[in-house]
Amino acid sequence: MIRKRLLSLAIGSALALTAGVAAAQTPPPPPPTYGAPITLEQAKKVMVGAEAEAKKGNWSMAIIILDSGGNMVMMQRMDGTQLGSVDVARDKAWSAVAYRRPTKAFEDAIAQGGANLRLLRLTGASPIEGGLPIMADGKVIGSIGVSGGSSAQDGQVAKAGVDGLK
Repeated sequence: MIRKRLLSLAIGSALALTAGVAAAQTPPPPPPTYGAPITLEQAKKVMVGAEAEAKKGNWSMAIIILDSGGNMVMMQRMDGTQLGSVDVARDKAWSAVAYRRPTKAFEDAIAQGGANLRLLRLTGASPIEGGLPIMADGKVIGSIGVSGGSSAQDGQVAKAGVDGLK
């Protein structure tokens, strides 16, 4: 009876370990492809959503919207926003469009340490939350970068901007 339990436990452990190794080796899905650049009208909707969220939180923010080619479409620095936030917002927007993923993905990976620290060497990859790709029809049409608050506040404002397009 004890042998059967031990054998069952050993087989179960081996299966769980094998499944974990297989899952760890599964590559992530490819990032979405680029689409046609965001239009000015679309960018205005994104900006309105982001600005409304920043005002709701009483946060002074720099908000930048880039098209799918990384070109600036809109930029706004709210009254009282520190000058340095403009460059930080631009870096976040660039990172989100260039790497087709939220900047929080880099922040989270780097926080885990280890081999993920090599991400700090990626040119243009901002490891601070607040940059999001802007999607339409499953394709990246642009990005938004926000700076001026904590990284969580920046991310909240960026998300509200993206949601403003829907």
